This record gives sequence, C-alpha cells and structure tokens, in this order.
Amino acid sequence: MSSHFKEMATDAKRPKIDDEKCVLDPLRNFLLWCDAVKLTLSDKVYLSKEGTAAEYGMLAKEDIEEGHVLFSIPREVLLHHGTTKVKKVLEEGKTSLESASGWVPLLLGLLYEYTCPQSHWKPYLSLWPDFRTLDQPMFWSEEERDKLLKGTGIPEAVQTDLKKLQDEYNNIVLPFMKSHPDLWDPEKHTLELYKSLVAFVMAYSFQEPVEDEDEEEKEPNPPMMVPMADMLNHVSKHNANLEYTPECLKMVSVRRIEKGEEVFNTYAQMANWQLLHMYGFTELFPTNSNDTADIQMSSVYKAAVQAAQSEADQRLLVDKWKMLCEMEIVGEKGVFIFGQSGSLTYSELYTTLKVLCMPLQDFEEFCENEGWEEDEEDDDDQMEQALSFDGLMGLSAAWKCLLHAAAAATLDSYSEDVEVDRKRLEDQGALAELSSRERRALHVRYGQKSILQRLQQLTKPTS
Repeated sequence: MSSHFKEMATDAKRPKIDDEKCVLDPLRNFLLWCDAVKLTLSDKVYLSKEGTAAEYGMLAKEDIEEGHVLFSIPREVLLHHGTTKVKKVLEEGKTSLESASGWVPLLLGLLYEYTCPQSHWKPYLSLWPDFRTLDQPMFWSEEERDKLLKGTGIPEAVQTDLKKLQDEYNNIVLPFMKSHPDLWDPEKHTLELYKSLVAFVMAYSFQEPVEDEDEEEKEPNPPMMVPMADMLNHVSKHNANLEYTPECLKMVSVRRIEKGEEVFNTYAQMANWQLLHMYGFTELFPTNSNDTADIQMSSVYKAAVQAAQSEADQRLLVDKWKMLCEMEIVGEKGVFIFGQSGSLTYSELYTTLKVLCMPLQDFEEFCENEGWEEDEEDDDDQMEQALSFDGLMGLSAAWKCLLHAAAAATLDSYSEDVEVDRKRLEDQGALAELSSRERRALHVRYGQKSILQRLQQLTKPTS
C-alpha cells in the first residue's frame, strides 16, 4: 500500500474499480471512484497521508484565495438511509426503527453497504478496512478511562453511549435484521461491528443544518456520510467550511490558504472533551479557543448549604433549590459551563446565584410572583458581563464564595492535581514518553483545569 499520493490526475479515465486494487491502494482507488461519480476536486489541493494532522488530510498545492471551491459533492454520492441499496426496506420499517439517537436507519444501511462486495460505496468505505484508526474513549478499557479521564465528564458519557447502543442493537436492530435474513446476518452484522459503525458515524458523519427558522422545536436532520468532506481534519481556527446547496455540498475556503498548508474544516465549536469523546482526538493546549469546563449545578447548591449559618438557612436553601428546579433553571444532573472568557450559561448561573443568596423576604416575594416582575429582570448583557472573567471581581462576596467553593470541589474531582498536569505539559521529555491516549487525556484535563483554576483565583475571598 502506498504511503501517500501527492496528486490526482484531473483527467483520469474511469476504469472499473477492482477488489485487488482496492485492497492494495485504497486512497488511489477512492480518488478514481470520486472521478467516476463526478465528485470534483480542485487542482489546487490534494489528499495525503503525510504532513497532515491525522491519518488522512488535505493539503494546498498552491496558494488558494478566499471563496475557492475546494471540492463539490453531488447529493446522490452522499451515503444515508435514503441512498443506500436497502432504502426501500428501511422506509417500509421506518416506525420500528425509531430510537433516541435517530441513527438506526443510517447504521443499518452502513451494516449492509460495509459488508457488501458490490456496494456502490465500497471504494469509499474501504478507506476504513477495520476501523482500528478510530480511538474514541469508547474503545478504551473502563480502567483506562477512569484513570486518565476522571473528572472530565467523558467516562460518564461513554458509559451512557455504550448502554444505549447495546440496547439499541438488541431491541431494535437485531429484531429488524432477523426479519430480513436476505439482507442482514447477525453472525456477520454483530454488536462489535455495530459499535465500530457507531464510532464511525460519531467521528465522520455530517448533519445538514435545519433551515426552517419558524420551527425552533424541529428535530435535527439525521446524520449522513459525506465522502471527501470527512477526509478533512478539524481545528477551531479553520480555513474551510462545508456549504449545502440543493444540488450538491461544497467545501469552500473561508480565508487565504498558503501553499503547503493543511486544509481544515470545523466540526462546530467543540471543547477538547467533546472532540475526544466524539472524534478521538484533541487540539493541543492552549490552541483550542472553544475549550470549556463544567461545574455541576448541584456543586453550587452544596457550596451554599455548607456556607449556611444555621439550620433555618439550610431549610430555606432546600426551598430555594426546589423552586429553581421547578422553574427548570437547574437540574440535579445539569452543569454550568465556563469557557475561556467566563460563564457560557450565564443566565442560569446568574439566576441561581441570585436566588440562593437572596434574603428570606425577597425569596418569599419571588415565590409569590413566580419569578421576577418583568421590570426587575436583569438583561442578558448585564448577566453575561457580570459572570465574565473580567466582571467576576465586581460580584458580591456571597456570590464569589459559592463560585470559589464550587470550582474547588470540581478541581478536587480529578485524579491528578492541576500543578502535576501543568508540569507534565511543560516537560517536553516527559510529554514524549506518554502514550497517545495519555497525551490526549492530558490536554483535555489541563484545558478544563486551567479554566477552573482561573475561576477559583478570580473569586478568591479578599482578606
């Protein structure tokens, strides 16, 4: 197998794509398939396995101006429940395939197409011969997740994912496959393959944005596989963006790209813990401008209870928390999110701090009114500024006390001290000795801890 291909001939013929070449030369075969299905690639870019952030990537052959169409994908080339060969069967069984994820029709289509030698998408799917390149934490051992990722929220998210996908396979997918033995075979289309395809969809699929602004409650579009677009790697400061038109999908440069520079798409504004959980990679600290840290809502409540001066104050806090829950401002499993500049859930956090710290008389009035009067409500700009890192110093001592204690409790939930992780990151020798998983976990942990540590420092009580 060739290690990489520097160029694709734009006038390539459309030869029959045979299985032997597909095994020996999957990237070249994929490019020939792209030409055959009229997926057009600009002559200013090329795919490569060298000089890129991950196994595959796209590089600029020459300087590229802003607004240049890097490639265009006809809609019929997209792989989803409406284009797969089994689309009729999936449509007929639509009601029995409904699930919380909404992914089952696509996954059943992938189970069929991935194992079908005559699949139209075989040259595309052959780029992932065994999915070993996928390394999301769902493939790590439970012990490894707990050791490296404790406190990040990832172990809990993975446990939820694994339970849901197993239930989905056993209760929805398996019965459907057994009712269509001519298309699926449980001996071949196993839970393990299903798990790998779930990871594949997590890491490589796209969801077309919902266009109808009048229907805010409209369900998101189901995921789909987009050949070529999924070859591009992600950074928060990307230089290309996928555009959707009725006829095709186009990857367009959003700024000038220099010759030799990698072409990066964006998978949306994602923190490192989300990137690792969903895609299996992280951005190096501190390059991810979208990094975040979570504080459990219940941690703020517990901090208030611990600061209470009397049993009466504690009983009052129980009533306050109950009211906040009834108003759906907070939840037992909810989180307050902090980014690089301060609170991202500032409305919920501001209301929570205000209620938890208000005197009894004000709270009684608050309950009578079922909230604040309209003219007493704080506007969004005021709340955002107050809970930004620039504005925290201006908060009352009581509010700062709760934030400080909640940040400290959250930092204590990690298995490693923040200074230990900081020293690891600064020691290039020690960093080089870490495994890939250890390095990625370190970037997640320290990114979160640095935000929490800043919050803790800015809310430190003044003597």
